[in-house]
Amino acid sequence: MLVNGALSTTGSFGQTVKYLQPHYNLVLFDLPFSGQSRAHNPDEMIVSKEDEVQILLQLIDLYQVNYLLSVSWGGVSALLALAQCPASVEKAIISSFSPVLNEPMLDYIDKAQVYLAAREKRKIGSLLNDTVGKHLPRLFKLYNYKHLIGLAEHEYGQIDFHISQIRTLSASNYVERFSSIKIPVLFINGEKDEYTTVEDARMFSNYIAKSSFNVVPDTGHFLDLESKAAWHHSQKTALSFLGTEASQQVWPSVTAMA
Repeated sequence: MLVNGALSTTGSFGQTVKYLQPHYNLVLFDLPFSGQSRAHNPDEMIVSKEDEVQILLQLIDLYQVNYLLSVSWGGVSALLALAQCPASVEKAIISSFSPVLNEPMLDYIDKAQVYLAAREKRKIGSLLNDTVGKHLPRLFKLYNYKHLIGLAEHEYGQIDFHISQIRTLSASNYVERFSSIKIPVLFINGEKDEYTTVEDARMFSNYIAKSSFNVVPDTGHFLDLESKAAWHHSQKTALSFLGTEASQQVWPSVTAMA
């Protein structure tokens, strides 16, 4: 099962699906307020991190999920779900996530909240591309921008709420819960990611007994979306960890982020 980040939909997994789908049955979902789920839920619904965790646990139970892969802030709900030790899950990959909010990340989310409060959609659209998305190809940046300036009003409200929740997270109120995770967890981070750094991610070894770490060279926050080399590295790393040999595949054509 693939768990996406705060500002993305299942479309952002287009590149990842290309190397996982030949080997696994995949479950992708949009949270109730976004993407293909949005039409089926009331606009006033606000989804908390606790709600996200319960959604994940129900999906894990329904589909008897064996492996979990998360990206960026999807790591919060993914790890909190794993902390409840769902019986079917054997391994997890947590990418582009760390247990701390460093200065670049705090600066990013502070600016995001200012722009969200004023509903400055163009600035919201540009902010992601200028920060965590700075290493993306130009076409991906265009998809990001169009996606973010075209969100519905309640989606901006949800994102604002989500960021407020992130600001309150700290080691004292959620990271220690990860110590109950007993399965192997692989953390993958980009070498050039200033926002969820390789060094910060390694702090998870203090909490998760069976943690391991991998660095994608010359790559930022969005890993397999950023280049052919990053895609092949991510493919080989993920499949090796899950116990499957990587096939000789060509880097897929560009897939929209949202």
